[in-house]
Amino acid sequence: MFERIFGGLTRWLIRAVLVAAGLVMFLSLLAAVLVLALAWALRALWARLTGRPVVPWTMRVDPRTGWSTVYRSSGRWSAARTAPAAETPTRRAPASETPTRRAGVLPGADEVVDVEPREPGGPGGSGDTRGLH
Repeated sequence: MFERIFGGLTRWLIRAVLVAAGLVMFLSLLAAVLVLALAWALRALWARLTGRPVVPWTMRVDPRTGWSTVYRSSGRWSAARTAPAAETPTRRAPASETPTRRAGVLPGADEVVDVEPREPGGPGGSGDTRGLH
């Protein structure tokens, strides 16, 4: 008998808490919308009183800003690959000696201390296929 009453009381309490939480969420969203509507109405009223046209609120998005941000940030990555003019050798290295983009030195690679470098194709390198069969 006690478990039945306690279970029913618990279910009713959980429902009441959830309904109260939903009501609080609804009222807070309603208050936010009302504040925005009041601000817009006051803005429109002020525009009418001063004789200016009512300009709609718009979100100004320029797609070129995203491109320019990415384009400008690529400069710091490409600067790490190119050596300054004072450090470049006068003789041009053959194509077999020049590192490609993938084989080049990555920024911050000299700070890695917990890895032992190995030659490609050696034990554990890209040529090692043991354990894959």
